[in-house]
Amino acid sequence: MKLSTIKSLLPTLKNIEFKLEDGTFVPEHFHVTEVGQVTKNFIDCGGVIRTEKTVNFQLWDADDYEHRLKPAKLLNIIKLSEDKLNIEDAEIEVEYQSTTIGKYDLDFNGSHFILKNKKTACLAEDACGIPSQKPKILLKNLTTNSCTPGSGCC
Repeated sequence: MKLSTIKSLLPTLKNIEFKLEDGTFVPEHFHVTEVGQVTKNFIDCGGVIRTEKTVNFQLWDADDYEHRLKPAKLLNIIKLSEDKLNIEDAEIEVEYQSTTIGKYDLDFNGSHFILKNKKTACLAEDACGIPSQKPKILLKNLTTNSCTPGSGCC
């Protein structure tokens, strides 16, 4: 989800709720402790120099059980960040603490913001030598005597 999308959704909501893909909700007394832009400059495994920019939201829940962040307040925090930090309209990445700090993509299901699990990927598959698909071997083509003692197969 891009920053412009969350900015258009917030005015339509009464409350802000974040939910993990496993169905667990972020406690309703969470704080947004950071809104910023992160620029990542790196070289992929194929030697290509790359730059990625994301808007970072950090969620934190404390023992402040009376705290409830309202949509208008988060919108004001976003606008302040845009004004002071010149944040671009980039994809949002959410940091949230579970057993360690997790990074999530953000989606919306019509009532809740969904913290979507991120996955790693090779950005230079053509230069890496990783096959696009695992070769498929039919079990019927395997012989049962191909791995015998002394054959070197195991």
